[in-house]
This record gives sequence, structure tokens and C-alpha cells, in this order.
Amino acid sequence: MFPIFDPIAFGLYLLGYIAMIIIAVVIAPKVASSISGRFTLYGAMALTAVLIVLTTAFVIYLIVIVAAPALAEYGWGFILGMIFFVVLMNLITYIVSPFLINVTYGARPDPRLQEIVDAVASRLGAPFRIKAVVVDGPPNAFAYGNFLTGRYVAVTSSMLALTDRRELEAVIGHEIGHHLHRDNALMLLFGVLPSILYYLGVSSVRIALSSSNNRNNNTMLLAAVGILAVVVSFLVQLLVLAFSRLREYYADTAGAKAAGKEAMQFALAKIHKFYFSNPEAHETISGDKFRALFIYALVNAVANPFITVTRSEIEEIKRSSYSVIQEIFSTHPPIPKRLRFLDQLQI
Repeated sequence: MFPIFDPIAFGLYLLGYIAMIIIAVVIAPKVASSISGRFTLYGAMALTAVLIVLTTAFVIYLIVIVAAPALAEYGWGFILGMIFFVVLMNLITYIVSPFLINVTYGARPDPRLQEIVDAVASRLGAPFRIKAVVVDGPPNAFAYGNFLTGRYVAVTSSMLALTDRRELEAVIGHEIGHHLHRDNALMLLFGVLPSILYYLGVSSVRIALSSSNNRNNNTMLLAAVGILAVVVSFLVQLLVLAFSRLREYYADTAGAKAAGKEAMQFALAKIHKFYFSNPEAHETISGDKFRALFIYALVNAVANPFITVTRSEIEEIKRSSYSVIQEIFSTHPPIPKRLRFLDQLQI
């Protein structure tokens, strides 16, 4: 995120990271527990999205309007160029990533899987064609693609072996749900906002320190707003992660609609059990750079390592403990919460 030789960027990053840890450990769990159950899924998604946008807009307003006099001396070109660079790099990643995924995972068409994907897509009323591919790796599935490559649903060969037909339909329904909800584009949009705030903050502090009159009130204000922008960028990142977890619940509703709540629960429980009985697969998925796309991303929970799942074992997983702190830093909700969410889902 920052050049290693840049002490300003390094110091601000460290400050923001410490602030994020404090918020995640001290504040976020209390806020989450106090508002738990007060909003519907749709209400929680809307509230989180509004907080992300308004927080980002407010900080940008402070930099652009309140500290504008200090920027007049230095010029706006550098900051506008920085924003353009951040947005451009994220767009390039969005465009290139489907090609990288196909190569990295050895994606290959599969007629049987395509038939199932087509059937589930029709059941969910998808207005577009979705390409089905089998990929290598431990049990998982993910949705990816863009306007150039088309939309894909990838399922690992080990997932095909692990699940029965209804469970597989639920998994595929979850992934088609991501396409229906336009989650790839939405998370790209929200994901770029913390980076914009961070680089705006670093640039603002750098401009303030390099100003020919760095004791001027305007430059001091710019430095203060820049530091605030860096700290808030980490807070917005936590909100983006929370939004991502809510979108996973939203995708689970599509999986439940496609094949039933029980099939969705059994599929999630089987995957969960598999990873806790296979430490090497656990490590593989933990270090995967595309793990945010997966139907299953690790949030540690205490559960017995069975791969064949019964209803009583699902109930046991629902009661399992998990790390609240780890959840806050994850793109996915813990499996116990996803299973309990499905219990309450009205289809």
C-alpha cells in the first residue's frame, strides 16, 4: 500500500492500523451486539452502504472544501492524479482478474455442471447466461466475471464429490445470487473508497508538510484533515467488510430459494467440517488471494471434524463458538451464524 522508504506513508498507515485494531477490539463488538436483530437483512445492507458512502463523502468534503486554501499553492493535479491512479488500478484488476482466475485454477467447461447451473439459473429467474466451469482446489465455489468475459460460476472438483445434487444446487444458487445482486461490481465500487481516502490523507499530509509556509493555519488544517482521512479509511474498510458479510447472507437466500434452506445448511456444514478435518486445505484457502470470492472463507469456530453431516451435527455447529474479532476482519460471516440465519429465513 505504501513505498517502504516513505516514512510519512508508513507512519500514517501504522496510525490507521492501530486505530482500526482499537475500533475492532473495543468498539465494533459492542456496537454489533447493541444493534443485533434490530434491522432486517435489507435494512442492515442499506444502512451499512449509506454509512460507507456518507463517511467517505464527508471526509472528501473536508479535504476539498475546508482545506481548499492550502491546496491552492500546491495545486490539485497531484491529488486528482492519485485518485485517478487508485480507481484505474482497481478497474484493471476487475477486468484482468477473470483471465487470471481461469489460468490460476485451471478452469474448464463441464457439460454436467453447465446443465445444473442452467437449471438453477432458470429457477432463480436469471436474465443472463452463466458459464459453468470446474476448477482445481479443495471444496469451494465462487462467482466471477465482467462485461468482457461474461459471468462464471466455478465449482471445485472436490466440491462436486462432497455434495449431493440438492446441496450442489444450493451452492450454485448462492453463486448465481452474487451475479443477480451484482456483488462483484458493487464490492469493487465500495472497496475502492478506503483506498481513495487513505491516499488522499497521505497526499494531504505530504502537501501540508512540504508547503512553503507550513505554519499557516490552512496547512495545519490540511495536515489534520489528512490524518483524519487515513484513520477513517481504516474505519471505512471495516464497514466494507461488514457489507461483504451481509452480501454473503443475501447470497445464501438465493441458495435457499434454489434448493431449500436445508440443502443450503447441509452444504455449508459439509464444507465447514471438511476444512476443520483437513488442516492442509485450511492453510490453502487461508492464503488464497481470491478467497474473498469463495462461498466459504475461514472464521474459526469450534466444531467436531466430521465430513458426513447429520441434522444433529448441524445443530452442534450452530451452537459453536467463534471469534468475534476474527469475524470483524473477515469478508464472510462465521458458519454458525449463517446456519442460524437460514433457520430464520422466510422463503
